Amino acid sequence: MPDTSSQPMPECHSLTGSLLMLIQFDVCEEIRLDRLRQIISAPAAAPAPLKHPTPSYIRYQRRPIVEAVAPFTPEGGERLSGEIKYYDYGVVSVVFQLPFSGDWDALIRLSGHWLWDVDLTSHARRIVDDSLKGAQPALIKKYPEFLSEDYFIFHVREAAGHPIADDLIRLYGNQIAQVVRGDTLPLSDGECQEVLQSRISYYPDDLAIIGWNAAFVYDTPVGAETAIQLLEYANSQLLEFRHYDELLSRELDTVYKSLEQGTGTLARWRMARSATRLYTVLLEVTELTERADNAIKFLSDMFAARLYKLAASKVGVPDYKDLVTQKIDTAENLYRFMVDQFNQSRAFFLESAVVIILIIELFYLFRGGRGF
Repeated sequence: MPDTSSQPMPECHSLTGSLLMLIQFDVCEEIRLDRLRQIISAPAAAPAPLKHPTPSYIRYQRRPIVEAVAPFTPEGGERLSGEIKYYDYGVVSVVFQLPFSGDWDALIRLSGHWLWDVDLTSHARRIVDDSLKGAQPALIKKYPEFLSEDYFIFHVREAAGHPIADDLIRLYGNQIAQVVRGDTLPLSDGECQEVLQSRISYYPDDLAIIGWNAAFVYDTPVGAETAIQLLEYANSQLLEFRHYDELLSRELDTVYKSLEQGTGTLARWRMARSATRLYTVLLEVTELTERADNAIKFLSDMFAARLYKLAASKVGVPDYKDLVTQKIDTAENLYRFMVDQFNQSRAFFLESAVVIILIIELFYLFRGGRGF
Protein backbone atom coordinates (compact mmCIF):
# COMPACT_ATOMS: atom_id res chain seq x y z
CA MET A 1 0.00 0.00 0.00
CA PRO A 2 1.54 3.36 -0.96
CA ASP A 3 2.40 5.69 1.92
CA THR A 4 -0.31 8.35 1.75
CA SER A 5 0.95 10.29 4.78
CA SER A 6 3.32 12.33 2.60
CA GLN A 7 0.75 12.96 -0.13
CA PRO A 8 -0.75 16.45 -0.32
CA MET A 9 -4.37 16.26 0.81
CA PRO A 10 -7.06 18.52 -0.68
CA GLU A 11 -8.37 21.11 1.72
CA CYS A 12 -11.96 20.02 1.26
CA HIS A 13 -12.81 16.38 1.99
CA SER A 14 -16.59 16.55 1.52
CA LEU A 15 -18.46 13.52 0.20
CA THR A 16 -22.07 13.15 -0.85
CA GLY A 17 -23.93 9.93 -1.38
CA SER A 18 -26.08 7.30 0.29
CA LEU A 19 -25.78 4.10 2.28
CA LEU A 20 -27.83 1.16 1.02
CA MET A 21 -28.56 -1.61 3.51
CA LEU A 22 -29.75 -4.89 1.95
CA ILE A 23 -31.43 -7.50 4.16
CA GLN A 24 -32.58 -10.55 2.23
CA PHE A 25 -34.68 -13.55 3.22
CA ASP A 26 -35.20 -16.91 1.54
CA VAL A 27 -38.93 -17.34 2.15
CA CYS A 28 -40.16 -20.06 -0.22
CA GLU A 29 -39.32 -22.26 -3.16
CA GLU A 30 -40.88 -19.92 -5.72
CA ILE A 31 -42.87 -16.69 -5.90
CA ARG A 32 -45.43 -16.43 -8.68
CA LEU A 33 -44.73 -12.84 -9.67
CA ASP A 34 -47.73 -12.56 -11.98
CA ARG A 35 -50.04 -13.54 -9.13
CA LEU A 36 -48.21 -11.31 -6.66
CA ARG A 37 -48.49 -8.33 -9.00
CA GLN A 38 -52.26 -8.75 -8.99
CA ILE A 39 -52.32 -8.90 -5.20
CA ILE A 40 -50.17 -5.85 -4.40
CA SER A 41 -50.60 -3.86 -7.65
CA ALA A 42 -46.87 -3.16 -7.91
CA PRO A 43 -44.71 -2.76 -11.02
CA ALA A 44 -41.64 -4.82 -11.80
CA ALA A 45 -38.20 -3.37 -11.19
CA ALA A 46 -36.74 -1.39 -14.08
CA PRO A 47 -33.75 -2.96 -15.86
CA ALA A 48 -30.35 -1.68 -14.77
CA PRO A 49 -28.86 0.98 -17.07
CA LEU A 50 -25.41 0.04 -18.31
CA LYS A 51 -22.14 1.95 -18.18
CA HIS A 52 -21.88 2.37 -21.90
CA PRO A 53 -24.34 3.06 -24.75
CA THR A 54 -24.38 -0.33 -26.48
CA PRO A 55 -27.33 -2.53 -27.45
CA SER A 56 -26.34 -5.03 -24.74
CA TYR A 57 -28.07 -5.08 -21.38
CA ILE A 58 -28.66 -7.05 -18.21
CA ARG A 59 -31.90 -8.96 -18.46
CA TYR A 60 -33.79 -10.74 -15.72
CA GLN A 61 -35.83 -13.69 -16.90
CA ARG A 62 -38.49 -12.36 -14.56
CA ARG A 63 -37.68 -8.94 -13.16
CA PRO A 64 -38.37 -8.58 -9.42
CA ILE A 65 -41.43 -6.75 -8.18
CA VAL A 66 -40.72 -3.63 -6.11
CA GLU A 67 -42.96 -2.26 -3.37
CA ALA A 68 -42.31 0.82 -1.21
CA VAL A 69 -42.23 0.42 2.57
CA ALA A 70 -42.94 3.00 5.23
CA PRO A 71 -39.95 5.12 6.38
CA PHE A 72 -38.26 3.76 9.48
CA THR A 73 -36.26 5.45 12.25
CA PRO A 74 -34.10 3.13 14.41
CA GLU A 75 -33.79 4.02 18.07
CA GLY A 76 -31.43 6.98 18.31
CA GLY A 77 -30.82 6.87 14.56
CA GLU A 78 -31.74 8.70 11.40
CA ARG A 79 -34.82 8.26 9.25
CA LEU A 80 -34.46 5.54 6.60
CA SER A 81 -36.47 5.19 3.43
CA GLY A 82 -37.01 1.71 2.06
CA GLU A 83 -38.44 -0.70 -0.45
CA ILE A 84 -39.03 -4.43 -0.70
CA LYS A 85 -38.23 -6.59 -3.74
CA TYR A 86 -39.70 -10.00 -4.58
CA TYR A 87 -37.67 -12.40 -6.74
CA ASP A 88 -39.29 -15.31 -8.54
CA TYR A 89 -36.84 -17.84 -7.03
CA GLY A 90 -38.21 -17.23 -3.52
CA VAL A 91 -35.99 -14.43 -2.17
CA VAL A 92 -37.39 -11.24 -0.66
CA SER A 93 -35.03 -8.27 -0.31
CA VAL A 94 -35.59 -5.28 1.97
CA VAL A 95 -33.49 -2.25 1.00
CA PHE A 96 -33.03 0.68 3.39
CA GLN A 97 -31.43 3.90 2.17
CA LEU A 98 -29.72 6.64 4.20
CA PRO A 99 -28.34 9.80 2.53
CA PHE A 100 -25.03 11.05 3.90
CA SER A 101 -22.65 13.99 3.44
CA GLY A 102 -19.43 14.83 5.24
CA ASP A 103 -15.73 14.04 5.26
CA TRP A 104 -13.95 10.68 5.25
CA ASP A 105 -13.85 10.43 9.02
CA ALA A 106 -17.63 10.83 9.13
CA LEU A 107 -18.06 8.11 6.51
CA ILE A 108 -15.79 5.75 8.47
CA ARG A 109 -17.82 6.34 11.64
CA LEU A 110 -21.03 5.80 9.67
CA SER A 111 -19.71 2.47 8.37
CA GLY A 112 -18.63 1.22 11.77
CA HIS A 113 -21.96 2.20 13.32
CA TRP A 114 -24.27 0.60 10.77
CA LEU A 115 -22.23 -2.52 10.09
CA TRP A 116 -21.76 -3.53 13.72
CA ASP A 117 -23.90 -1.48 16.11
CA VAL A 118 -27.38 -1.55 14.54
CA ASP A 119 -29.59 -4.63 14.08
CA LEU A 120 -31.83 -4.04 11.09
CA THR A 121 -32.60 -7.70 10.45
CA SER A 122 -35.36 -7.98 13.06
CA HIS A 123 -37.16 -4.92 11.68
CA ALA A 124 -36.73 -6.12 8.11
CA ARG A 125 -38.14 -9.51 9.15
CA ARG A 126 -41.27 -7.82 10.52
CA ILE A 127 -41.69 -5.96 7.23
CA VAL A 128 -41.39 -9.22 5.29
CA ASP A 129 -43.83 -11.05 7.58
CA ASP A 130 -46.40 -8.27 7.20
CA SER A 131 -45.93 -8.15 3.44
CA LEU A 132 -46.31 -11.91 3.02
CA LYS A 133 -49.56 -12.14 4.98
CA GLY A 134 -51.61 -11.15 1.96
CA ALA A 135 -49.29 -12.75 -0.57
CA GLN A 136 -49.83 -16.39 0.43
CA PRO A 137 -51.52 -17.35 -2.89
CA ALA A 138 -48.35 -16.31 -4.73
CA LEU A 139 -45.96 -18.34 -2.56
CA ILE A 140 -45.07 -21.93 -3.46
CA LYS A 141 -43.84 -24.13 -0.59
CA LYS A 142 -43.23 -21.43 1.99
CA TYR A 143 -40.42 -22.32 4.40
CA PRO A 144 -41.08 -22.53 8.16
CA GLU A 145 -37.77 -20.74 8.86
CA PHE A 146 -36.15 -18.01 6.78
CA LEU A 147 -32.42 -17.82 6.13
CA SER A 148 -31.15 -14.25 5.88
CA GLU A 149 -28.19 -12.29 4.53
CA ASP A 150 -27.30 -8.61 4.88
CA TYR A 151 -24.99 -6.40 2.83
CA PHE A 152 -24.04 -2.71 2.85
CA ILE A 153 -23.25 -0.50 -0.14
CA PHE A 154 -21.63 2.91 0.37
CA HIS A 155 -22.41 4.85 -2.78
CA VAL A 156 -20.41 8.08 -3.12
CA ARG A 157 -21.82 10.03 -6.02
CA GLU A 158 -19.77 13.21 -5.49
CA ALA A 159 -16.36 13.90 -3.93
CA ALA A 160 -14.64 17.26 -3.56
CA GLY A 161 -12.42 17.99 -6.52
CA HIS A 162 -14.06 15.24 -8.61
CA PRO A 163 -11.00 12.94 -8.41
CA ILE A 164 -10.59 10.07 -10.84
CA ALA A 165 -10.47 6.51 -9.49
CA ASP A 166 -6.66 6.27 -9.41
CA ASP A 167 -6.37 9.50 -7.40
CA LEU A 168 -9.10 8.36 -5.05
CA ILE A 169 -7.18 5.16 -4.33
CA ARG A 170 -3.86 7.00 -4.02
CA LEU A 171 -5.14 9.67 -1.64
CA TYR A 172 -7.86 7.85 0.30
CA GLY A 173 -7.16 4.13 -0.15
CA ASN A 174 -6.71 3.56 3.59
CA GLN A 175 -9.99 5.29 4.41
CA ILE A 176 -11.88 3.38 1.71
CA ALA A 177 -10.54 0.11 3.14
CA GLN A 178 -11.82 1.09 6.58
CA VAL A 179 -15.26 1.87 5.15
CA VAL A 180 -15.45 -1.51 3.39
CA ARG A 181 -14.33 -3.35 6.53
CA GLY A 182 -16.50 -1.26 8.87
CA ASP A 183 -13.48 -0.62 11.11
CA THR A 184 -12.98 2.75 12.80
CA LEU A 185 -9.30 2.01 13.54
CA PRO A 186 -6.60 2.35 10.85
CA LEU A 187 -5.84 -0.93 9.07
CA SER A 188 -2.43 -2.40 8.30
CA ASP A 189 -0.94 -1.89 4.85
CA GLY A 190 -1.45 -5.58 4.10
CA GLU A 191 -5.14 -5.46 5.01
CA CYS A 192 -5.63 -2.30 2.95
CA GLN A 193 -4.03 -4.00 -0.05
CA GLU A 194 -6.29 -7.02 0.47
CA VAL A 195 -9.38 -4.80 0.35
CA LEU A 196 -8.28 -2.56 -2.52
CA GLN A 197 -7.28 -5.39 -4.85
CA SER A 198 -10.98 -6.26 -5.21
CA ARG A 199 -11.69 -3.17 -7.30
CA ILE A 200 -13.05 -2.65 -10.78
CA SER A 201 -13.61 0.41 -13.00
CA TYR A 202 -15.05 0.98 -16.46
CA TYR A 203 -14.31 4.68 -16.91
CA PRO A 204 -11.43 6.58 -15.26
CA ASP A 205 -13.86 8.38 -12.95
CA ASP A 206 -15.82 5.40 -11.57
CA LEU A 207 -14.81 2.80 -9.02
CA ALA A 208 -16.28 -0.20 -7.22
CA ILE A 209 -14.47 -1.96 -4.38
CA ILE A 210 -16.19 -5.16 -3.25
CA GLY A 211 -15.87 -6.72 0.20
CA TRP A 212 -17.48 -9.78 1.76
CA ASN A 213 -20.12 -7.77 3.69
CA ALA A 214 -19.85 -4.24 2.25
CA ALA A 215 -18.88 -2.41 -0.93
CA PHE A 216 -17.71 1.09 -1.84
CA VAL A 217 -19.08 2.48 -5.11
CA TYR A 218 -17.92 5.80 -6.55
CA ASP A 219 -20.13 6.72 -9.49
CA THR A 220 -23.12 8.72 -10.65
CA PRO A 221 -26.56 7.46 -9.57
CA VAL A 222 -27.22 6.04 -13.03
CA GLY A 223 -23.77 4.51 -13.35
CA ALA A 224 -23.92 2.91 -9.89
CA GLU A 225 -27.22 1.17 -10.57
CA THR A 226 -25.59 -1.76 -12.38
CA ALA A 227 -23.20 -2.45 -9.47
CA ILE A 228 -25.98 -2.15 -6.91
CA GLN A 229 -28.30 -4.57 -8.72
CA LEU A 230 -25.52 -7.11 -9.31
CA LEU A 231 -24.43 -6.96 -5.66
CA GLU A 232 -28.01 -7.55 -4.61
CA TYR A 233 -28.33 -10.46 -7.03
CA ALA A 234 -25.04 -12.03 -5.90
CA ASN A 235 -26.16 -11.94 -2.26
CA SER A 236 -29.52 -13.48 -3.16
CA GLN A 237 -27.65 -16.31 -4.91
CA LEU A 238 -25.54 -16.82 -1.79
CA LEU A 239 -28.75 -17.11 0.20
CA GLU A 240 -30.15 -19.69 -2.21
CA PHE A 241 -27.06 -21.88 -2.15
CA ARG A 242 -26.97 -21.70 1.65
CA HIS A 243 -30.53 -23.05 1.64
CA TYR A 244 -29.64 -25.87 -0.78
CA ASP A 245 -26.58 -26.74 1.33
CA GLU A 246 -28.68 -27.05 4.49
CA LEU A 247 -31.41 -28.99 2.68
CA LEU A 248 -28.95 -31.52 1.29
CA SER A 249 -27.16 -31.81 4.65
CA ARG A 250 -30.43 -32.71 6.38
CA GLU A 251 -31.38 -35.22 3.71
CA LEU A 252 -27.96 -36.88 3.68
CA ASP A 253 -28.04 -37.12 7.47
CA THR A 254 -31.40 -38.91 7.25
CA VAL A 255 -30.01 -41.33 4.66
CA TYR A 256 -26.92 -42.10 6.74
CA LYS A 257 -29.12 -42.87 9.74
CA SER A 258 -31.24 -45.25 7.66
CA LEU A 259 -28.11 -47.02 6.44
CA GLU A 260 -26.94 -47.47 10.03
CA GLN A 261 -30.09 -49.47 10.81
CA GLY A 262 -28.59 -52.48 9.09
CA THR A 263 -28.36 -54.21 5.72
CA GLY A 264 -30.88 -56.97 6.22
CA THR A 265 -33.73 -57.70 3.85
CA LEU A 266 -36.23 -55.46 5.64
CA ALA A 267 -33.69 -52.65 5.91
CA ARG A 268 -33.05 -52.87 2.19
CA TRP A 269 -36.76 -52.60 1.48
CA ARG A 270 -36.86 -49.47 3.64
CA MET A 271 -34.06 -48.10 1.48
CA ALA A 272 -36.51 -47.89 -1.41
CA ARG A 273 -38.51 -45.18 0.37
CA SER A 274 -35.33 -43.32 1.37
CA ALA A 275 -33.96 -43.55 -2.17
CA THR A 276 -37.20 -42.18 -3.61
CA ARG A 277 -37.12 -39.26 -1.17
CA LEU A 278 -33.46 -38.57 -1.90
CA TYR A 279 -34.04 -38.61 -5.66
CA THR A 280 -36.96 -36.19 -5.26
CA VAL A 281 -34.75 -33.79 -3.31
CA LEU A 282 -32.02 -34.08 -5.95
CA LEU A 283 -34.47 -33.15 -8.70
CA GLU A 284 -35.77 -30.20 -6.67
CA VAL A 285 -32.29 -28.86 -5.89
CA THR A 286 -31.13 -29.26 -9.49
CA GLU A 287 -34.18 -27.42 -10.80
CA LEU A 288 -33.92 -24.63 -8.23
CA THR A 289 -30.19 -24.08 -8.72
CA GLU A 290 -30.68 -23.83 -12.46
CA ARG A 291 -33.47 -21.30 -11.90
CA ALA A 292 -31.30 -19.19 -9.61
CA ASP A 293 -28.31 -19.40 -11.97
CA ASN A 294 -30.39 -18.40 -14.97
CA ALA A 295 -32.39 -15.66 -13.26
CA ILE A 296 -30.20 -12.96 -14.80
CA LYS A 297 -28.49 -12.82 -18.16
CA PHE A 298 -25.54 -10.73 -19.30
CA LEU A 299 -26.05 -10.18 -23.00
CA SER A 300 -22.75 -9.10 -24.60
CA ASP A 301 -21.87 -6.94 -21.59
CA MET A 302 -18.47 -8.16 -20.46
CA PHE A 303 -18.05 -5.47 -17.81
CA ALA A 304 -21.28 -6.48 -16.07
CA ALA A 305 -20.19 -10.13 -16.22
CA ARG A 306 -16.79 -9.27 -14.71
CA LEU A 307 -18.40 -7.17 -12.02
CA TYR A 308 -20.80 -9.96 -11.11
CA LYS A 309 -17.98 -12.52 -11.03
CA LEU A 310 -16.00 -10.30 -8.63
CA ALA A 311 -19.05 -9.67 -6.42
CA ALA A 312 -20.02 -13.34 -6.32
CA SER A 313 -16.50 -14.45 -5.41
CA LYS A 314 -16.19 -11.91 -2.59
CA VAL A 315 -19.53 -12.73 -0.92
CA GLY A 316 -18.89 -16.49 -1.19
CA VAL A 317 -21.23 -17.74 -3.91
CA PRO A 318 -18.67 -20.09 -5.58
CA ASP A 319 -17.74 -21.62 -2.20
CA TYR A 320 -21.32 -22.54 -1.34
CA LYS A 321 -22.02 -23.60 -4.91
CA ASP A 322 -19.07 -26.02 -4.70
CA LEU A 323 -20.42 -27.38 -1.40
CA VAL A 324 -23.82 -27.95 -3.00
CA THR A 325 -22.23 -29.61 -6.03
CA GLN A 326 -20.21 -31.96 -3.82
CA LYS A 327 -23.28 -32.92 -1.81
CA ILE A 328 -25.27 -33.50 -4.99
CA ASP A 329 -22.54 -35.88 -6.18
CA THR A 330 -22.58 -37.65 -2.81
CA ALA A 331 -26.35 -37.90 -2.89
CA GLU A 332 -26.30 -39.35 -6.42
CA ASN A 333 -23.76 -41.99 -5.38
CA LEU A 334 -25.84 -42.86 -2.32
CA TYR A 335 -28.98 -43.07 -4.47
CA ARG A 336 -27.31 -45.53 -6.86
CA PHE A 337 -26.02 -47.58 -3.93
CA MET A 338 -29.46 -47.71 -2.30
CA VAL A 339 -31.15 -48.67 -5.56
CA ASP A 340 -28.59 -51.44 -6.11
CA GLN A 341 -29.17 -52.73 -2.58
CA PHE A 342 -32.92 -52.69 -3.10
CA ASN A 343 -32.63 -54.47 -6.45
CA GLN A 344 -30.42 -57.12 -4.87
CA SER A 345 -32.94 -57.58 -2.08
CA ARG A 346 -35.81 -57.85 -4.55
CA ALA A 347 -33.90 -60.35 -6.69
CA PHE A 348 -33.09 -62.41 -3.59
CA PHE A 349 -36.76 -62.35 -2.56
CA LEU A 350 -37.90 -63.50 -6.02
CA GLU A 351 -35.30 -66.23 -6.15
CA SER A 352 -36.28 -67.37 -2.66
CA ALA A 353 -39.94 -67.45 -3.67
CA VAL A 354 -39.13 -69.62 -6.71
CA VAL A 355 -37.10 -72.01 -4.57
CA ILE A 356 -39.89 -72.30 -2.00
CA ILE A 357 -42.43 -73.05 -4.74
CA LEU A 358 -40.17 -75.73 -6.20
CA ILE A 359 -39.70 -77.31 -2.77
CA ILE A 360 -43.45 -77.42 -2.25
CA GLU A 361 -43.96 -78.94 -5.71
CA LEU A 362 -41.32 -81.57 -5.00
CA PHE A 363 -42.88 -82.32 -1.62
CA TYR A 364 -46.27 -83.07 -3.22
CA LEU A 365 -44.60 -84.97 -6.03
CA PHE A 366 -42.82 -87.40 -3.67
CA ARG A 367 -46.04 -87.89 -1.70
CA GLY A 368 -47.78 -88.91 -4.88
CA GLY A 369 -49.82 -85.72 -5.11
CA ARG A 370 -50.42 -83.64 -8.17
CA GLY A 371 -49.11 -80.36 -6.93
CA PHE A 372 -51.32 -77.31 -7.08
